Amino acid sequence: MKQLLKGGTIVTGEGTRKADVLIEDETIAEVGENLTCEDALVTDVTGKYIFPGFIDAHTHMALEVCNTITADKFDSGTKAELAGGTTCIVDFATQEKGESLKEGIDHWHTKADGKSSCDYAFHLAIGDWNDAVSKELDQVVADGISSFKLYMTYDNRVDDQQMYEIFTRLKEVGGIAGVHCENHGIIQARLAQVVQEAGSRADVSYYPWTRPPEAEAEAIDRMLKIAKCVDIPVIVVHLSTEAGYREIEQARALGQTVYVETCPQYLVMDDERYQLSNEEARKYMIAPPLRRKTDQEVLWRALSEDKLQTISTDHCSFTPEQKMAGEGDFSNTPCGMPGAETRPALIYHYGVSTGKLSLEQMCRYLSENPAKLYHLYPRKGAIAPGSDADITVWDPKETWTLSAAHQQSVAGYCPLEGLELTGRAEKVFLRGKLSAADGEIVEENRGIYIRH
Repeated sequence: MKQLLKGGTIVTGEGTRKADVLIEDETIAEVGENLTCEDALVTDVTGKYIFPGFIDAHTHMALEVCNTITADKFDSGTKAELAGGTTCIVDFATQEKGESLKEGIDHWHTKADGKSSCDYAFHLAIGDWNDAVSKELDQVVADGISSFKLYMTYDNRVDDQQMYEIFTRLKEVGGIAGVHCENHGIIQARLAQVVQEAGSRADVSYYPWTRPPEAEAEAIDRMLKIAKCVDIPVIVVHLSTEAGYREIEQARALGQTVYVETCPQYLVMDDERYQLSNEEARKYMIAPPLRRKTDQEVLWRALSEDKLQTISTDHCSFTPEQKMAGEGDFSNTPCGMPGAETRPALIYHYGVSTGKLSLEQMCRYLSENPAKLYHLYPRKGAIAPGSDADITVWDPKETWTLSAAHQQSVAGYCPLEGLELTGRAEKVFLRGKLSAADGEIVEENRGIYIRH
């Protein structure tokens, strides 16, 4: 089937231009001015922006954690992504204690295969490091997973020796690691201190104090020094603080290659949410926590100066009922929020519309850069002949209101309920087929697994 998108403005990381896009079956056949094709279905997109389908490189669908499982599995979670304009995710397949890497990957395929409405790739979170796992890495990379995740906190955290060993093996096999950087010892000590001083951990307002900016900054600094010893590039995921960013600046000034991801929640929400009632505040319990407005300003400035590389969601949704696990002790609250559906609109509304970001930067942060960083480019992240026809037609003028009642996520709440935004994904094409329009799913379960 042939389709022709006429009259739109194509947005790339390098610039914008008025051009038409001819789609044949699942790929882009031609891009140019005044294209014609007699047997093509023509769609008029005059006045609209044409982005390469957005890529969300940090999601947690169907994650088993805190004695529960995320509300959004691959079915509802990828519908939320697609509705907002995202056509490909990179989810964190997780190796549990006692599992081989292959077992962890196979487990994630059972969660995703046949259930996803957008395309998907996997990072692999290493949770049990040993000699057998080290040997497995050659085959894992050969089979099409090139990016890995390490945690410096939680039960599946790695210690400094393990991190050094993993970095060394990744350098050998051609992989890269994204690291969740928080100092586990500081967090645990402060959790105990809250009980000593307050008598319990029922009051959520103490939560951000238990995960201070210094805990992120120290872990980033330590991780970067280990990476420097190995001489390997690394990725800092979900950067949330000015203090953490200053550590990255220093490492870069000394010649290190450091890629950095942040998330919309750290750009548009702040720690005042933890002053709400405990029931409401638990909805905003994420890790790292929401930070101060001054941290937001630094992150926006870094984005405006192209000092960060990607904006992902860290979509990790739990219902208010699931969050009630922390009713008497906030440390038992499963941390995470929904964000898959709103990421592009928030970046357009708060970034592009305000002049903080350009259209080209929006394209780079949401599509082109993650595609290049995770070896998906130019199949993904590009509007060019031969690329997958993943296309998001963006209406810059549509005004709409965020609401849990009209979202694809089954989280049961919208963190920014009632917020009015301008700019929305009008039509979303997944490999050449119209799959979402104006927030509604047109075609589901077409997502396929992408090696990278």
